[in-house]
Amino acid sequence: MAALTTVDEHDLKELIAAELEAVRRRSLGLTTEALPPGELTAQVSPLMSPLVWDLAHVGNYEELWLLRAAAGAEPMRPEIDHLYNAFEHPRAERPSLPLLPPAEARAYIATVRAKVLDSLAKVPLREDDPLTAGGFVYGMVVQHEHQHDETMLATHQLRKGAPALLDAGEPPPAPGGAAAEPEVLIEAGPFEMGTSDEPWAYDNERPAHIVDLPAYYIDTYPVTNRAYLAFMEAGGYEDPRWWHPEGWRWRSRHNRTAPGFWRREGGQWLRRRFGRIEPVPMDEPVQHVSWYEADAYARWAGKRLPSEAEWEKAARWDPAAQRSRRFPWGDVYEEGRANLGQRRLRPAPVGSYPQGASAYGVQQMLGDVWEWTSSDFTGYPGFRAFPYKEYSQVFFGPEYKVLRGGSWATHPLAVRGTFRNWDFPIRRQIFTGFRCARDAAR
Repeated sequence: MAALTTVDEHDLKELIAAELEAVRRRSLGLTTEALPPGELTAQVSPLMSPLVWDLAHVGNYEELWLLRAAAGAEPMRPEIDHLYNAFEHPRAERPSLPLLPPAEARAYIATVRAKVLDSLAKVPLREDDPLTAGGFVYGMVVQHEHQHDETMLATHQLRKGAPALLDAGEPPPAPGGAAAEPEVLIEAGPFEMGTSDEPWAYDNERPAHIVDLPAYYIDTYPVTNRAYLAFMEAGGYEDPRWWHPEGWRWRSRHNRTAPGFWRREGGQWLRRRFGRIEPVPMDEPVQHVSWYEADAYARWAGKRLPSEAEWEKAARWDPAAQRSRRFPWGDVYEEGRANLGQRRLRPAPVGSYPQGASAYGVQQMLGDVWEWTSSDFTGYPGFRAFPYKEYSQVFFGPEYKVLRGGSWATHPLAVRGTFRNWDFPIRRQIFTGFRCARDAAR
């Protein structure tokens, strides 16, 4: 997807069709091909929708944007629109709605897809239409479904019972070469943040703008389970000095003493991962930690969380070329440089992807775990909501913290160096971790 601006319309439409089919295979593999109907309609947590809601929702979203908006088609099932409007019904109440049962949901989304593929040949991708230029609306729908697939994986993680997903996939590359320094100096100076020419970028990634930062250090790798365990064993969860006041109240109210899905048994820390109980792997990035836990660890370590500008500069800026890259390693996505795309149902040990390092030598900035930053979610200077304000704008404010970099569950099409995720600081059912930073002037 590095050169969408240079792909002719015929090739772009072939690419769109292939990506639509690929993401649908993934969605079905997480729903109707993984679980019986009763489990698809059940709600495993009030934090998550029943899986059948996600399945029908991605089809309804596709109908709204690719059939009605792009192709000018008449609504297929307007009576179900409100059921799958994420802003009309919170997740906790979705099981009580008259949702399409699994077989009907699958038939509905298949019909939508057939009509989309038929109409794709007829819809002109006009450069003077922001919705279709560069295939934007199609890219938006593909990314939306991949994002819901990651949400479905979080639902699978919360689910009790026997494993439903194969823990297959090739092992990550073995860490090799000389051990890297634990942190990297990022020199003071300006860099270009965000994008103005990425055809499938969301509105909150735009426009590109210059940000001037003082010098700082950032961790070479995400914080590992071993490092986080040291914080726990030092009494980090019992000492309010390290915690944001709201975080301390959250920790105390819910008696948090470890990352999500961890438990201590027989003198050993174990974790539950997609129905499997296993020893906590010490060299993997810690995941399932809230912003409050990440912030407390950073304070305990004498550091802090990086701002999202600091994260992006460390990930994208090439000081020699004086320009920002699309990915940490360059402008073209290459397999084997990051743990993305649900190839493994877990983060990779730190040091596994040295070939994915940024120009500064910071590693594993894409994939493995979403990384909390210190920044509130807000628009960039010159922000314009497009194509609807409910994607980004309604979430702007101090209630949400920005996450960067994607996780092992994120598809490469749904993440890049400019991509911004956000969530409440208490959330940890998603595949979140972090790395630390510190000021250089000390």
